[in-house]
Amino acid sequence: MELSLIPQIKHTDSNNFFLLSGPCAIEGEEMALRIAEKVVGLTDRLKIPYVFKGSFKKANRSRVDSFTGIGDEKALKILRKVSETFKVPTITDIHEPADAAMAAEYVDVLQIPAFLVRQTDLLVAAAETGKVVNLKKGQFMSPESMKHAVNKIQESGNKQVWITDRGTMFGYQDMIVDFRGIPTMKQYAPVVLDVTHSLQQPNQASGVTGGRPELINTMARAGIAAGVDGIFIETHFDPANAKSDGANMLALDRMEQLLTNLVKLRSTVNSLV
Repeated sequence: MELSLIPQIKHTDSNNFFLLSGPCAIEGEEMALRIAEKVVGLTDRLKIPYVFKGSFKKANRSRVDSFTGIGDEKALKILRKVSETFKVPTITDIHEPADAAMAAEYVDVLQIPAFLVRQTDLLVAAAETGKVVNLKKGQFMSPESMKHAVNKIQESGNKQVWITDRGTMFGYQDMIVDFRGIPTMKQYAPVVLDVTHSLQQPNQASGVTGGRPELINTMARAGIAAGVDGIFIETHFDPANAKSDGANMLALDRMEQLLTNLVKLRSTVNSLV
């Protein structure tokens, strides 16, 4: 699909990767606007097409007492305010078919969580909104099997679809990205690398997901070198106190150096025959 079809997206002629980035979950208006302002400034300077990411609710938590959101409509309205304030598109996760039409009133891209990507009713509902649909590759699925998820979107009359690789489960508490899958999945749709969740360490005994944020640079550079179309990175100005996924989010003040280096690397990759 053409990035330029997404409302308000910028820098589509820069030949850069595109970026999906923001906090794991919308915790409030001030934090969302603060993160968006910083990343919008960076991506404008570096000419990176940018979509602000924030989950309006978190249905996939390890424990019943984990943070799940501030209220669906309240969070979705904050996503709309981010879009209106900074003139950027937005993306959020949906978890059940009824979420699709509701979220589509507020955001530009609907994201299907990895553990739900085989749910036909959910995918069809997302496709029927006419929004771009970002399919997270299931941790339990091969790259080749994602063709069928893409087909569900396209056969529902929507050609606007991406695939995001977020690693494959290796044992009980680790994720591994097999970069051989990138060119395979690019046969079906543009491919994004989810740097954040591919570095998760799920299923910890404490019930709180761990992560390896010190490897964010390594993973992101490898993705660009492998030819991904986009990069997904969750970021927060205070990861240690974030209400969701803080263990593997990038500190907001480290985003500038990472993106600067990735743009340089992308330029080199583009120059290769």
